[in-house]
Amino acid sequence: MNEAILSRCEELMQKGSSSFYQAFRGLPSPRREAVYVIYAFCRMIDDSVDEPEHSPYTIHEIHDLFDQLDDAEGHFIWPALRWLFSSFPHLDKGPFFRQMEGQLTDLKVTHYTTMQELEHYCYLVAGTVGEMLLPVLRDDNGAEVAMNGIALGKGMQIVNIIRDVGEDRARVRRYVPLEIMEKHGYTEQDFEDGVVDERFIAIVHELKAAALNWFRIGMDRLDTYPTESAFSIELAAAFYSTILHAVERNDYDVYTKRAYVSDELKLEMLGAIVKRYPMLAYQASRTAVS
Repeated sequence: MNEAILSRCEELMQKGSSSFYQAFRGLPSPRREAVYVIYAFCRMIDDSVDEPEHSPYTIHEIHDLFDQLDDAEGHFIWPALRWLFSSFPHLDKGPFFRQMEGQLTDLKVTHYTTMQELEHYCYLVAGTVGEMLLPVLRDDNGAEVAMNGIALGKGMQIVNIIRDVGEDRARVRRYVPLEIMEKHGYTEQDFEDGVVDERFIAIVHELKAAALNWFRIGMDRLDTYPTESAFSIELAAAFYSTILHAVERNDYDVYTKRAYVSDELKLEMLGAIVKRYPMLAYQASRTAVS
């Protein structure tokens, strides 16, 4: 495989998600490069919907080219994906198509009514990523722990939804389910006005509880993974769950403030987690935030 192509996938991940990049770059090859390729393709799918003016393809073009992957040309992602599927024979195309289905949902559904609807959306756009990663992070097809990988992805998506309330509102999207808003007496006009009060904080707490429950399920049976993979998953989950603490530090103002995890805090988490993986001390040091 052309190393330059895999390096371009790595660059996309490094720029697009520093948390994921720091968590997974300590993996051994070829698992590490496979994660880069999966991230790069998911990023392309996402951008085709959220930033179509900057995307080389429409979501429909991506779908058709992926469907005919053996013949797809014109972008570095296609040979990268061919390498991915040839290197990891347990990997299935199904989750990738479902990921596209989820992104297409954003073109049709902009406001959610029930938590059940939101959970299905979270599965399509994030639980599928867990399904993609399992055959890469494990030595089998991941069927034994499929629900764990899906749950972790869904938990991370809920964190994204909490963090990005303001950005999504600017795109005329509301992922916060109306049934949860009504439960706490928070109106759609309150949402449009960006009201942050005890009602909104209660909504965030309810979504946070759902996310943490999915994280708990996702982290179950981590001992069945190769040690390096388990370490990366635990680190990624820690980085993501800490975003919730950043939301609290911002007094729950997710309308006008961006919650992020500082490099210093990432280093603290790295130090705490690596103590549970003494055999990985050297590899883990490579993931230190520079």
